[in-house]
Amino acid sequence: MPASPPETPTPVSSSPAPSSPMSSSPVPSSPAPSPRASSDRVDWRGVLPAITTPFDADLEIDHAFLADHARWMVDEGCVGVVPGGSLGEAATLAFDEKVAVVRSLVAALDGRAPVVPGVAALATAEAVRFARAVEAEGARGLMVLPPYVYSTDWREMKAHVAEVLNATELPCMLYNNPVAYTTDFTPGQIAELAEEHPNLAAVKESSTDVRRVTALRGLTGDRLEILVGVDDAIVEGIAAGAVGWIAGLVNAFPAESVALFELARQGRTAEALALYHWFLPLLRLDTVPKFVQLIKLVQERVGHGSARVRPPRLELAGDERSEAERVIALALAARPAMKGAA
Repeated sequence: MPASPPETPTPVSSSPAPSSPMSSSPVPSSPAPSPRASSDRVDWRGVLPAITTPFDADLEIDHAFLADHARWMVDEGCVGVVPGGSLGEAATLAFDEKVAVVRSLVAALDGRAPVVPGVAALATAEAVRFARAVEAEGARGLMVLPPYVYSTDWREMKAHVAEVLNATELPCMLYNNPVAYTTDFTPGQIAELAEEHPNLAAVKESSTDVRRVTALRGLTGDRLEILVGVDDAIVEGIAAGAVGWIAGLVNAFPAESVALFELARQGRTAEALALYHWFLPLLRLDTVPKFVQLIKLVQERVGHGSARVRPPRLELAGDERSEAERVIALALAARPAMKGAA
């Protein structure tokens, strides 16, 4: 999911989603998902939701819903959850709130799947403090972001990431999103980090350029697990060699997300494309500036969340909301029949 510093994303594309799904044919029941990760490791090879942060009417975190939501997505085949990212509105959460989110998720999943919180801060010292705090709460991995707001040269960005990696023995995933954060970790730089830091285990690649996947594979072989971080590039990313998906629309459609991932991973191209064509108008909601509001609205429409967001974000209104409602309604009307969809 894209997010411009400190939190609002730069759009990948300003073009609207297609007005109607391309296919309404039923899709077979979901193929068997990858085995779930145990509590003492992270299995990056599957769908990991960038989980949204639910708020009550007073815009306080709804921990009860958060727990239920995480369990539901794991029940549908997701292999872990990633809180505290852009979609999780991390920049609007206080330090203690972010730690409390991790604590709730660890308790809710109770070892069934790992919690891999995002580590993002304005200052390196705060990022290190947060990494240590959530490790103590039971996080089983970390997603390491560049610092909010400040983006500079490789020497300084490498030093920031290295400080976080050195602060923990947990397996870590580097988040590369130059579209949103300006900082661009090139394949060569990522390979350098991997050589120097054994606990750098994965990369969330959100540059929107699937050639980055093949470039990373060429430089690092199987040393790093590569995950797609842009919803509407998942099939292409897997074809290029990615093995996992940090997903956004999974918050509303976990069965469909896991099915799409598995069909693509297993090379069942025709079935994957049929589902992908239906899903794309929704997946493209993940690539525009108000992706948080859009995804939360989709959650509300399918009965698995609310559209509430914390300021400076506001809920969608007017023509923006009408267009979003139209896209959602068309998708729901043509939703493929599949086991597990609710």
